Amino acid sequence: MEAKRVRQNYLAVLVAAVVCFLFEAAWYSFFVDVWLKGIGHDRAWLENTGVNPALQYATALVAEALIAMAISGVTQMTGPQTAWRGMRVAAMLWIGLVLTTQAVGFVFEAGNYASFAVGAGFWLIGMVLMGAIVGAWKAKAAA
Repeated sequence: MEAKRVRQNYLAVLVAAVVCFLFEAAWYSFFVDVWLKGIGHDRAWLENTGVNPALQYATALVAEALIAMAISGVTQMTGPQTAWRGMRVAAMLWIGLVLTTQAVGFVFEAGNYASFAVGAGFWLIGMVLMGAIVGAWKAKAAA
C-alpha cells in the first residue's frame, strides 16, 4: 500500500485562514450581544478585559491557519483534492472534533444554548469555507 504524500499549498492555507478570520470578525460582530449574554458579560466587560487585541487576533489567525492545514492534509490523504471534498472533510472534522469538544465544555459549564450555537456555528461555516479553498487550490507539482 502506497502512502499518500501531502503537499501543502501555503498560499491557499494563508488565504483560507484570512477568509476565515474575516468571516469570524463579521460573525461575531453580528452575534456579539447574543454571545456576550451567553457567557454572562456585556460590551463594557469586553472593552475592558485588558487582553492585548494584537495577541487575540494573532492567535486566531495562527489557529485558523493550522486548521486549514489539517483540513488540507486530511483531504489529500483520503481522496481526490476538490472543493467539495475539502468541504466534506471540514464538516466531518467539525462534527468529530469541534462540535464534540464544544458540547462537552457546554454541558459542564452549564452554558447558554445561544452562545453555544454562535460558537459552534462559526466554526462549522468557517471550517467549510477553509475546506473549499484548500480543497480547490491544489499545490503545484514539484519541478
